[in-house]
Amino acid sequence: MGILEGKKLLVTGVLMDSSIAFHVAKIAQEEGAEVVLTSFGRTMKITQTIAKRLPETPQVIELDVANQEHLDTLADRLREHVDGLDGVLHSIGFAPQGAFNFLEGTWEDVATALQISAYSLKSLAVAALPLMSEGGAVVGLTFDAKFAWPVYDWMGVAKAAFESTNRYLARDLGPKDVRCNLVAAGPIRTTAAKSIPGFEQFEQIWDERAPLGWDVNDPVPAAKACAALLSDWFPATTGEIVHVDGGVHAMGQ
Repeated sequence: MGILEGKKLLVTGVLMDSSIAFHVAKIAQEEGAEVVLTSFGRTMKITQTIAKRLPETPQVIELDVANQEHLDTLADRLREHVDGLDGVLHSIGFAPQGAFNFLEGTWEDVATALQISAYSLKSLAVAALPLMSEGGAVVGLTFDAKFAWPVYDWMGVAKAAFESTNRYLARDLGPKDVRCNLVAAGPIRTTAAKSIPGFEQFEQIWDERAPLGWDVNDPVPAAKACAALLSDWFPATTGEIVHVDGGVHAMGQ
């Protein structure tokens, strides 16, 4: 019996089979969960194609977290496929190219990064809440926001807001018996990573500083942590950030 046996999970952010979200969905199915994916716009066909590479092909529903109508109707549209939710994976992030230049980034660039990459955690959680059962879990993916990283710039600020949003969600959803936690993964060569100019600088940092070593091509360790947090094995953990980064977060500069 798998650790997610009988669970019904909503997984966002599946674009490629190299993504952490794809491997969360895969592990979840292998551990007994029923999974529904989200996508939107032109990426819908991509997600539907990639979904066929999972052990079981899941339903894919449209969700643009910047579209209030999509959020308002999410629960009703999900009810067409599942009778409830036990967990939600937030794997959503976007920043315009201008946001990767800290001193020159415009407010328009920054506002977009904050809405899609931070505020959307609250938006998604609230939209899914009508279907969430007691003991449910919201899990998000972050990149350790305690530091000013090279080239990450306003996306780093958005991740700091994302981590703060998680703590406030943990406060407000705790009385509803819904846990909210994040996994801070080391750098993985994903679709999102390709949009970050100078991403190779992260690879060099991890090569030099991870005591356990780090493979930028292996999303499975982070995915396993997400699956564990979506399970019942962390019943009293909320507002937490679990680092899956080879130990870099604990090392001195």
